[in-house]
Amino acid sequence: MSKITALRTGRGQGNRINRLLEGKSAFGLDAEVTSKEGLKVGQAPSADRIEALTQSDHFHRYFKTAIQYLSYRPRSESELRERLQRRGVNGALQEAIITKLKEQRLVDDIAFAQFWKDNRESFSPRSRWLTKLELRRKGVADDTIDQVVKAIDDDESAYRAAQNKAPSLAKSDYQGFRRRLGEYLKRRGFSYEVINHTIEQLWQEQKDSLVNLGNGLLLIKSISGKEVKQCK
Repeated sequence: MSKITALRTGRGQGNRINRLLEGKSAFGLDAEVTSKEGLKVGQAPSADRIEALTQSDHFHRYFKTAIQYLSYRPRSESELRERLQRRGVNGALQEAIITKLKEQRLVDDIAFAQFWKDNRESFSPRSRWLTKLELRRKGVADDTIDQVVKAIDDDESAYRAAQNKAPSLAKSDYQGFRRRLGEYLKRRGFSYEVINHTIEQLWQEQKDSLVNLGNGLLLIKSISGKEVKQCK
């Protein structure tokens, strides 16, 4: 049985350490795995031991890959499995990684669906139907989706979405306002009834705002004129 004669960091391999058996490069492991497994010069690992070390190294490497993927934003379990599969991680290794991530609550489809719904509501409101479709495309189970999206009120979401768009349509006539805002809300999955109600509400608010602005200007002009007369 060959002994480990040296532990060397491979050139350009970051924190990976090569193990030399009887002076010849045999296998490489992550430095953390090396430390955890207590490998030292002079040990003589068996073939089974080397295989177990290699499996541990694979787990450690791809677990870190999963953590990095999750660092950008929460992911559904389906998204993560697809990512690992593209890296060639399948079978028992993939299951082991997913299981550990679930234990650490880093993968949780209910929490992911809630995050997705809240993010949409905050930055880009859309209909309950479209939110459900997006989550289904992320691989989230229907019962989980239904549990999360039931809180979405299409009338409120459409109104908030329209408020974001309406200022850019301030100079449009009614037909232009209706057409462009209607298309905008339709792309966000709202029904005709919700779209029609929202358009009428925003159009009336815009008209009321202009009327109030005009009345305010007239009042300022009137007060200003009186002040000028008093100064004579």
